[in-house]
Formats: sequence, C-alpha cells, structure tokens
Amino acid sequence: MNIGVDIGGTNLRAGIESGGSITWQNKTLLENKHSLPSTLNQLMELIRPFTKYPVKGIGIGVPSVVDVSKGIVYNVMNIPSWEEVALRDIVQNEFNLPVSINNDVNCFILGEHRFGLARKYSSVVGMAIGTGLGSGIIINNQLYTGRNCGAGEIGMLPYKDSILENYVCNRFFESSLGMGAFDAHVAARNGNKKAIKVWKDFGVHLGAVVKAIMYTYDPEAIVLGGSIAKANRFFQESMLHSLKDFAYPESLRKLTLLLSENENIALLGAAALLDD
Repeated sequence: MNIGVDIGGTNLRAGIESGGSITWQNKTLLENKHSLPSTLNQLMELIRPFTKYPVKGIGIGVPSVVDVSKGIVYNVMNIPSWEEVALRDIVQNEFNLPVSINNDVNCFILGEHRFGLARKYSSVVGMAIGTGLGSGIIINNQLYTGRNCGAGEIGMLPYKDSILENYVCNRFFESSLGMGAFDAHVAARNGNKKAIKVWKDFGVHLGAVVKAIMYTYDPEAIVLGGSIAKANRFFQESMLHSLKDFAYPESLRKLTLLLSENENIALLGAAALLDD
C-alpha cells in the first residue's frame, strides 16, 4: 500500500492505493495560498491520518516543474507561495517515509498505464484538459519526464497567434463565449447553437494537439482526461475530421483514442511513483 497525493490549485486530495484501487481518500480546500507554512501545514494534516496504516511510502503529484531527483517543486500553478519548495525532504522528515514527487499530469498517465485504460500499451500519451493543457508520456512502459520534468508540454507550442494551450483549455471558452467550459457544456446540452459551434471549433484545435503528439511521439494510444474531456460528444466529430490531413494516415489508423474514466487515476498514479 502507498499513499497517493494530488495537489491542485483549489483542492488537496490524498488516498491509499491497495490492489489497484483507492481504498480510502479525503480532500480539503486549499486555503491561504500566499502562505507557505499554512499550505504545508494543510498538506501534512491531510496526509497524517493515512500514515497510521502500514503504507510503504508517499507519492505526490504537483502542477509544476519538478526536480524529480531532489524532490524540489518550482512555481506551482495557482499556489503563489510555492516558488521553490523542497517538498520531498519536508514530507519525509515529517512522516519518516519514502516520498516521490512528480508532475500531476505525469501521475495521471502513470495511473492509466498501471491501473487504467492504457495498461496494454507500451507507448501512450495522456492529456489533461481543464484550466490548462498538460501532457504525460509513457515510452517503452516507462514514464518519460525529460531532464527537467518538462517533457510533453505540447500546449506551449506556437499555434495561430498564440500557443496551443490557449485554444485547448478553459480560457478558450472564456474568450469565445464569455463563460467557462462547464457553463459552455451546459449551454451546448441545452441546445445553444453558439456554444455548440464553439465546441466544434474546440475540436479542431484539439485535433491540432493530437497531430503534434503524433508527429512528436507516435504513440500507440492517447488518453484524454480532465474536466473538459467529459464534453467529448460535442467535440469528438470535429476533432476526428480535423485529423484527415495528417501526413501519415496509416499511423493514424493504428492510433487508439481513449477517454479517461477513473476519477481517482491521478491518485493511483501518484501512489505508483514509489514503484516506478
């Protein structure tokens, strides 16, 4: 058994992985994000009850660049006080347990590969589409993070007048509709024609991301996750249509596109960091 922790800009979640499932979990709203001592104390108090069980260690997913070898996190998204935090040492000293830390989207795809939809694939890319656009990569059954844990940042590639991420995340709906993706999804379900059109446009932009992944990594499968992926029925057709000009149709024919199903997959992936 390992403890998995998922740090977000709004919530902190933790749970115990046992037999490929999260057997017990808890979450708390992250408060006072401008105070490092306060946020660290919240994290410790969330983890503490789980350490009473015979766990082997603690795996933590963080929305940031991570020095994996040293366990240092930098410029954590939406937590201003976490500019440079030696998180591994802090947590290890508190609980006297082995700790492993990685990017949150890397945890997402590691969870899918170990316990979820991507178990049968040796090369797979996961995309988390929500507030931003993140990607995680498995190559030859191993998590690939790059030297600085920055591999897979497809969203930072130039696209149109900006970067891909600005067209494939919540900001796209805010700029196009004046509302977030959740409300845009509700509007589309209610038959709002403008919202439906924006979702179709979103699918075209997402197709550009899929093509970038294919040209760069040529994986067996791509897993779509994150809150926005739940609206796939409104963007799937236009996304697939936009792939028709892909230069290597045989490679595209062999590609499997999957939609993440397990709400706990990032926790499972964080817990799996101890065994990776």
